[in-house]
Amino acid sequence: MDKDNGLLGLLGLARKAGKLALGEEDAAAAALGHKTKLLLVASDAAAGTAQRASRAAEAGNAQCFSVALTKAELGGAVGRASCAVLAFTDTGLAAAALKKLSQADPDTFSAAAEHLGAKAAKTVRRRKEKQKRQGALKRAKPWAPPPPAPPKEGKP
Repeated sequence: MDKDNGLLGLLGLARKAGKLALGEEDAAAAALGHKTKLLLVASDAAAGTAQRASRAAEAGNAQCFSVALTKAELGGAVGRASCAVLAFTDTGLAAAALKKLSQADPDTFSAAAEHLGAKAAKTVRRRKEKQKRQGALKRAKPWAPPPPAPPKEGKP
């Protein structure tokens, strides 16, 4: 069994989907813009980097965790030489990442995984409802004004 529990593969998928902000500056900008759901910090990231990522996550109402992967391992998963901080901008992918992390370390990640999993389910439900409403609007007949009333006879 690999030490990342499939997290590196998920990171590559998220990168290809365009749902990751890579590097300290991009991750912090996404977090401060309230676009980030989860920040991950490499185990060998500098203390200042980890502290800045934590503050950005707090300001953006996101979760921030240090993972047991090095900068080189995180970077390799996303096509870079190294990456100290990355941020998920998709709720479903962030929930999946936390689920994988909670399988390896339930004490640290399970509560956050449950919370984010509930948010992801809510997002999916809202998206389906929106698609259903849009489909109903497409199938509905276009609005037309009522026909004019016929003229009344007998009055000049």
